[in-house]
Amino acid sequence: MGTTWLRVLGAAGLAGSAAIHFYLYWGSGYADIPVVGPLFVVNGIAGVLIAVALLAWRHWLPAFLTLGFGGVTLLAYLLSVTVGFYGVHDQFNSQYEYWGVITEAVCVVCGLVLLVRAIRARTAQNA
Repeated sequence: MGTTWLRVLGAAGLAGSAAIHFYLYWGSGYADIPVVGPLFVVNGIAGVLIAVALLAWRHWLPAFLTLGFGGVTLLAYLLSVTVGFYGVHDQFNSQYEYWGVITEAVCVVCGLVLLVRAIRARTAQNA
């Protein structure tokens, strides 16, 4: 798969995750949860900003941020499903949770592949 398509797919994953977090914050009661609610807004904003950077800036940093965004968001969700995350205990039983995991997995895969390609290109350029 070409680098441009990976960037588009990664940006779609970022935007999808951001949209889900914005919806859950404003439309599903997460705004009332003390720590997690504001983190959902931060997650949504970060997802949009990283998506724009991934599409506009041909550099390794947006790929790294995409990988990190997906990985950290999935980790937080995994904690919320298993031991709880700041008092939130999710159950992995809604469409938003399913789509959230899918979009964040897309971020991890695309970010990782783009980052590896960037490192290989840089190494080949310096050789």
